[in-house]
Amino acid sequence: MTSPVLETRQLQKHFGGIHVTKDVSFELLPGARHALIGPNGAGKTTFVNQLSGVLQPSGGQILLDGEDITRLRPDLRVRRGLSRTFQINQLFRDLTPRETLGIAVAQRLGAGGRMFTSFSGNRAVTSEVDALAQAFGLTDVLEIATSSMAYGKQRLLELAVALAAKPKVLLLDEPAAGVPEAERQDILAAVKALPNDVAVLLIEHDMDLVFAFAERISVLVEGALLVDGTAAEIAADPRVKAVYLGEGGHG
Repeated sequence: MTSPVLETRQLQKHFGGIHVTKDVSFELLPGARHALIGPNGAGKTTFVNQLSGVLQPSGGQILLDGEDITRLRPDLRVRRGLSRTFQINQLFRDLTPRETLGIAVAQRLGAGGRMFTSFSGNRAVTSEVDALAQAFGLTDVLEIATSSMAYGKQRLLELAVALAAKPKVLLLDEPAAGVPEAERQDILAAVKALPNDVAVLLIEHDMDLVFAFAERISVLVEGALLVDGTAAEIAADPRVKAVYLGEGGHG
């Protein structure tokens, strides 16, 4: 039996008397294409913030490759192979994609990665930056300020930065949020083309994107896992239709 690359055991988060995640036990298998869905206020982002170390759990455990990382700092989780994107991008708006990707790659390679350092003389860094730009459709905007790019391109850059860390696990928190309809297909194509050896957990409201991407789906309702199954099982589950998808299900 395959061991999970990421696992939570009875994960809890409460703020005073408000319980946002309630004993969530979850497994993400190596190379998985897994989505986490649920209505607004279900606790999805709180759950991901605990996985990435932005929030400390009130109880329970988080394991990465069998190692307890529950109290580990976010940057140390990245070094161990856990990367994420955010609902609102965290990019440096004044830097170009080449500079942004150069910093991310150089940090992973131990080649400096200081802000505003030129990596033009480091062939390992520049070749990887070029490969990432090609993979994520950024070659035409590599030399312009991130703030001048279309929002869809900014989301693609954030995906490329997350992948630059060479993660085992990639957490995607609503990668299509705020992206115009015309650019959403680019996001979906990029997500579907992520390397097969990277386990991906997608948190997303766009059900078309979820069902086009996910092989397995978990449903979070009021901070607790309601059901977990294949995409087909979730689409047909009457409990899911009632609380999230609507009685018509996914068409």
